[in-house]
Amino acid sequence: MRITINGTPRDVAATTLAGALAEADLTGRIATALNGSFVPAALRETTPLRDGDAIEALAPMQGG
Repeated sequence: MRITINGTPRDVAATTLAGALAEADLTGRIATALNGSFVPAALRETTPLRDGDAIEALAPMQGG
């Protein structure tokens, strides 16, 4: 399936958000959005993907 992760088109075998993040080596403490909607970490395993979906994954940053 063809999706976009952080603006980059990718082909993935995953069918869930968690699977796509793992394929892209995006693990650890990150915030995720699917098609512009926030997805909590607890729901990533059960959030299905469809062809053309867009994922944004951001790591928290400290600042002042």
